[in-house]
Amino acid sequence: MSPESTGQNEHYIRVVRRRFRAWRGHRPFWAGLFTMAGGIPIAYFPYASMTLGNMTLAMSTTAGAGSLIIGVLLITLGLTMWYHSIVRVFAGVAAILLALISIPVANIGGFVIGFALALVGGAMSISWAPGKPEDAEGTPLAEHRDVERSAGESHATAAAVPQQQGAGYDLAVDGDGGRNRAG
Repeated sequence: MSPESTGQNEHYIRVVRRRFRAWRGHRPFWAGLFTMAGGIPIAYFPYASMTLGNMTLAMSTTAGAGSLIIGVLLITLGLTMWYHSIVRVFAGVAAILLALISIPVANIGGFVIGFALALVGGAMSISWAPGKPEDAEGTPLAEHRDVERSAGESHATAAAVPQQQGAGYDLAVDGDGGRNRAG
């Protein structure tokens, strides 16, 4: 054994973990994971059979193909949330609708397990929004601990929520009277 052999791959593992965390932070990762996890029991339970000793318990129904389609679509929507986060709202609404449809079609939504997971994943996908980096100039004065307030500034104005400023309307853009330039 050489003393150099311990910890050789620590740097590689840290780099992979850091890249995964950066990748995960720019997309609705948990929403996609919950949606895919909800699709698995919905697609699996109608085709599953459990053996208890000599007795076989089969959960197959006449709607096995419908539940398979719903499960595969939920897994596809979960992957869509991961790799095409721009359509996250559509994927979330579709996941919620498929979860609701799975109640009568796929053994009460995969025995409520798949239904609940797909419903939560769809809701998380709809509510997810990409983060914006914070800049030091845009943060309120109350968040800066090292900056002292001036004597004329009261505590109420420092903690007040800043008002949003609209972009306004540029009249130069609408110089042709609102008509289409093509005709």
